[in-house]
Amino acid sequence: MNALIYYQNTTLVSLVLISLMLLGTEMGFRFGKRRYPEATEAVRSQVGVVLAAMLGLLSLLLSFTFSWALQRYEDRSEALVAEANAIGTTSLRIQLLPVEMHEKIQSLLSRYTEARIRENELPLANPAERHAQVEQARQLATQLWSEAMRAVQKDPRPVTSGLFVQSLNQLIDAASVTHAAFQRRVPEVILVAILVLSVIVAALLGYASGLAGHRVSAPTFLLVGGIVVAVFLIMDLDRPRSGLIQVNRETLQSLQVSILIEGEGVGLEGKGVGLEGEGVGLEKGAVRSTVGLEEPMIQPSLREKDLSFRAEGEKS
Repeated sequence: MNALIYYQNTTLVSLVLISLMLLGTEMGFRFGKRRYPEATEAVRSQVGVVLAAMLGLLSLLLSFTFSWALQRYEDRSEALVAEANAIGTTSLRIQLLPVEMHEKIQSLLSRYTEARIRENELPLANPAERHAQVEQARQLATQLWSEAMRAVQKDPRPVTSGLFVQSLNQLIDAASVTHAAFQRRVPEVILVAILVLSVIVAALLGYASGLAGHRVSAPTFLLVGGIVVAVFLIMDLDRPRSGLIQVNRETLQSLQVSILIEGEGVGLEGKGVGLEGEGVGLEKGAVRSTVGLEEPMIQPSLREKDLSFRAEGEKS
């Protein structure tokens, strides 16, 4: 039952639903037309009451299910934002670790972010590939945790390695929350009940028209179309990896770009220090050469003063 409708194309399910509803309307009309000669006003009013009650029940189910699916959609969006914030915080706190660990951890974090993005973007038709991405992200998280333990051994201070371990722990927890949010969906039993009830309501509409002695009017088809659109929106909201309504993943994608840029900066950091060292060496050499040039300029002036002083002493 769990895979009866969920893995089917939403447009296909909607087309099947509207076909069944139109077929039910036509069959109900023909059956009601047969009963038209013997139908009394009491029978027509009773059918009208039953039809109103069925429409009320269907609208109640549609409204609650739509609210449920919309809440799940918002939960998935919030989970993705929370996970992106956790990854961004972890990326910033890498700078608190020993310098020799920056490049490796930055690379692991970038690969982890890429795996998380791919896992969320894969459609329902690729469960095996999605499972592979989940396993890859789990392995990268394990490697990140191992690097965090090494950092704690090198620098056990809570304001450096401790903060990084805290953010990494939040990152792993956020990934679990996101995965659970993407797995939650409206139970298939409720969707099946809505589909069956929609066909019954369409058949009652046709039956009521047959008892009244006229064909189904245009407002009836509008009602059928509105029910199909509501069911389509519910199913589309309930499918985070397929359909028209998708969770915005730009936060994770832009975060991946920024992590890649930071990783390049970390890779060039050592070269920058080397250049600075060369600059310091040149600066010291310049100072030494300047001092060496200044000494010949100072010494002659002192010797001239000494000679002039001696000449004045001999004259006196």
